[in-house]
Amino acid sequence: MDLRTDVPHSARVYDYILGGKDNFPADRAAAEDIVKDWPHLPVSMRSNRSFMARVARVLAEEHGFRQFLDIGTGLPTPPNLHEVVQEAAPEARILYVDNDPIVLVHARALLTSSAEGRTSYLDADFGDPAAILGSAQLQETIDLSQPVAVSLIAIVHFIVDDDVVRSLIEQLMAPLAPGSVLALSTCTADSAPEEVRVGVAAYNANGIPLVARDKARAESLFTGLELIDPGVVLVNHWHSDEAAAATDDAHVHMYGGIARKS
Repeated sequence: MDLRTDVPHSARVYDYILGGKDNFPADRAAAEDIVKDWPHLPVSMRSNRSFMARVARVLAEEHGFRQFLDIGTGLPTPPNLHEVVQEAAPEARILYVDNDPIVLVHARALLTSSAEGRTSYLDADFGDPAAILGSAQLQETIDLSQPVAVSLIAIVHFIVDDDVVRSLIEQLMAPLAPGSVLALSTCTADSAPEEVRVGVAAYNANGIPLVARDKARAESLFTGLELIDPGVVLVNHWHSDEAAAATDDAHVHMYGGIARKS
């Protein structure tokens, strides 16, 4: 297994910035270089992680979802999606998908399910929806005749072409049952134009492609789906809890939302 520890990886950079330990010198050097230019990135990342947890809880508790397909999982960071979901619905089933070998190693060790439900892991790439949808892990974990919540949290901004992202989303959602939803978050410079512009340049300079989308571009990623209230907003404004409501908008550089398939 080639971890390519000499090359910074977005999941490990994210892990280091959030205070994790599953990273290597190349990741730490890249993260420190990026945060020097993007000082509020750690706040934005924590806000995004909190958004993921609120999405999981709302979908499980208020919308009754019991099947989750989380693509671009990243390294385990409590609370993980399955922990939030299975606290509300122990029978829920979750399939995590990522393509970084170190994520695979840690996911297999740490992502345990409730007795009533199931948590599985698939080593696959968001860029190959057919491999995800055709995998044995998906077929063993997810019933495609029933609604599925697809989660693309902080992943699509690593694909700079909007048309490519929309095509991948369309391929993922096409075989899913009506009533399935897409939850998505993506980087934006709308809340802090100069800071994010410099920070995005630092990501790209470290060999990690990244794009910041304005609100219209973020909304366009949900084309063909019905946005659910409150629509696409800065992630700290999505079903805010006390901590999210207290976060300064200028320090949050992610849009997020969920939308339903008819």
